[in-house]
Amino acid sequence: MPLLNQENLKLETLALFQEYRKTGQTKPRDRIMELNLGLVRKEAHHWVNQCSESYEDLLQVGCIGLIRAIERFDGTKGNAFSSFAIPYIRGEIQHYLRDKGHTVRIPRRWLDLGRQATNLRREFQASYHRQPTDAEIADGLSISIEEWQDVKLALQNREPLSLDVAVSGEEESGICLGDLVPDPHYRSFQLSQDDRLRLQQALAELEERTRNILEFVFLKDLTQRETAEQLGISVVTVSRRVKKGLEILKETMTREVF
Repeated sequence: MPLLNQENLKLETLALFQEYRKTGQTKPRDRIMELNLGLVRKEAHHWVNQCSESYEDLLQVGCIGLIRAIERFDGTKGNAFSSFAIPYIRGEIQHYLRDKGHTVRIPRRWLDLGRQATNLRREFQASYHRQPTDAEIADGLSISIEEWQDVKLALQNREPLSLDVAVSGEEESGICLGDLVPDPHYRSFQLSQDDRLRLQQALAELEERTRNILEFVFLKDLTQRETAEQLGISVVTVSRRVKKGLEILKETMTREVF
C-alpha cells in the first residue's frame, strides 16, 4: 500500500508540474510544495541533531530549497522530482548552517566538557571560595590536563574577535583594533566587482550544457555524480565538461581587456 501511495504521489506531482508550466499559476506550485514537504521534514530532522538551530528554522530554510527545485525541475528528462529536490533542500540547509556557524567548529564532546567545566567551577567556588586550577578542572572531568587546555583554548577562540574592540582597554580612547589593521584588499574588493561581471559574461558564452554543469557543481554544491543523475549523463561526461568549462572560463577571465 505505501508503494501505491508513493506512485500516486509521483503521478500527481508530474501532473501538477505540467499544469504549473502551462499556466504559471501558484496553486499547482503550492500543491507540489504540500505533497513534497516530507522531503524537507526528513532533511530538517537529520540536521537538527547536528547543530544548535531549531527544527522550525531548518524547515523554513529547507522549503526555500524545495521552491528552487520546483522552479528548475524538468519533468521531460524522466527524473523523479524527489531525487532532484533533495540536493537543493540539503544544499540550502548546509549553506544556512555554514553562514550561521561559528568560525571555529568545536567537537560535540568538547562542548559537553565545556558545559561540565562551567558547573564544576561553580560548585568548586561555592565549596572552596576560589576558582579551580586547570589541573583540578581536568581531574574533575577525568581527562588529561593537556586535553583540558585544548578544550579551553578552542572555546575561548570560538568567536571571532571584533574589530570594534578598544585596543587600550579604554573605550573612551577611541582607538579600536580595526583602526590598526591595514586593509590591503580594498582595491581587490573593488576589482572583484569587475571580475564578477566578467565571470557572468564568460558563463553566458559557454555552451548551455557546460554552463548548467558548472552551476550544479559550483553554485548548487552538487557532487559530480548527483549532477550526472540530474542531467541524465555519465559522471565521466560531467568531469570532462567541468574541466573544459573551467579552462574556457580561465582563458576568458584572463584575456586582456582593452
